[in-house]
Amino acid sequence: MKRLLAIELQKIWLNRASRVLTLTYFIVLSLIALIASIEFDFGPFHFDASQQGIFNFPYIWHLNSFIGALPKIFLALVIVSMMANEYTYGTLKQNLIDGMSKKEFVLSKFLTVIVFALVSTVFIFVISLLLGLLYSTYDEVGIIFSQMDYLLAFFVKLVGFFSFCLFLGVLIKRSAFAIGFLFVWFMTEKIGYGIIGKFVVGDFDTTYDYFFKYLPLESMSNLIIEPFTRLELIQAIGNQVGVSEPKIYSVDYTMVFTVLCWTAIFIWGSYALIRKRDL
Repeated sequence: MKRLLAIELQKIWLNRASRVLTLTYFIVLSLIALIASIEFDFGPFHFDASQQGIFNFPYIWHLNSFIGALPKIFLALVIVSMMANEYTYGTLKQNLIDGMSKKEFVLSKFLTVIVFALVSTVFIFVISLLLGLLYSTYDEVGIIFSQMDYLLAFFVKLVGFFSFCLFLGVLIKRSAFAIGFLFVWFMTEKIGYGIIGKFVVGDFDTTYDYFFKYLPLESMSNLIIEPFTRLELIQAIGNQVGVSEPKIYSVDYTMVFTVLCWTAIFIWGSYALIRKRDL
């Protein structure tokens, strides 16, 4: 298993585009720390990000796990191209000739997905912990390490998303088309929800919403609800203008299970495709 992972990581690092995309992703994650420096005046109103409680424990786990998932497209490109390059350069066939089984081949790709998600999660943990220790008004150990299940949701979200990208790479074999299909699928889920709800169902009822939230990308999105309306400042403004929509911000473990199921389907589908194809 260690050998399989080493082979995949070496392929990625030796590929200049993949190396640049990977480094860009972690650089973008590092820029989260710059949020602390946001400060501006709007008439008599002065805004200082570090003074608005956004780095308070345990809220920071929620905020950074949500923001940290936004640039995941960089690693998605790496995952897709990692698979597409196997077909383009014939390394898949060569690996099989050299004695690697098709199951080991898919396993090596999935291990890479796990490593990317795990390293990203650790990265977010370190950044959040440092920012929280610097700016949080709470320093009790019990508060600091509460609600860390957002990091679990972040990890599961990345594993599910990257597994979907891996499946598309196997299915379509071309990076650009695979990413294009990913975008089309995203738009289909979002636009399809509105169109079917309005013209087919006739209304957005509970059953209809219940079905759509279990679709692949939607279920991944529902793992971590946006954290901004959770801020006291935003809630105060909403109450003043008469806009108040209570939300459940905690991690929904039904969604965690759903994304894990989709992950298993994508990995099994990748293996089924490779097993049946004449390579």
